[in-house]
Amino acid sequence: MDDKLLIDKIHSGSSDAFEHVFMVYYQPLSVFACKLVGDLDLAKDIVQDVLVHFFEKHNELNIHTSLKAHLYQSVKNKCLNHLKREKIIRTHHSSIFVEKKAQEEVFNDLLEETELENQLNNIIQTLPKQCQRIFEMSRFQGKSNQEIADELSISKRTVETQISNALKKLKVKLLPYLKILMLVLHIFI
Repeated sequence: MDDKLLIDKIHSGSSDAFEHVFMVYYQPLSVFACKLVGDLDLAKDIVQDVLVHFFEKHNELNIHTSLKAHLYQSVKNKCLNHLKREKIIRTHHSSIFVEKKAQEEVFNDLLEETELENQLNNIIQTLPKQCQRIFEMSRFQGKSNQEIADELSISKRTVETQISNALKKLKVKLLPYLKILMLVLHIFI
């Protein structure tokens, strides 16, 4: 059947003409699409979509070339659109993965920081009351040793000794925790 007659029959909605197009072009179009997308099942789906669309829009068709050229161009366009969509999805998923990884790292950093702060606070709570108060005034309130001494009516040397004792206790009690933390960090570096 020549193209002109076949196109006229397709325009009129002839199911025989559509069946003829399907029988003649389905397999070669599928092979062509497979070369573009690299997956035979996907290629067959694309060709079916093109042919179904071709049949559904039979009265709107404007074929300026041969029927064969029109079908091949339609399949090519559909394949390229699919590949573009896939590339966008892969890029989007990749950026989501990178963002998720960064968020996990931030979360892990915050978790480690929180754990260290909890450990630190727990150790500070075990210090004798005066030592604890002096250490907190020095480290958390930012007061100088002289300011602390004046406020508590004690000598500057007593303040220095109490801060030194607090730091020694913190070092001893935090050392095992820091060793584990460094070991974990070393594994991931």
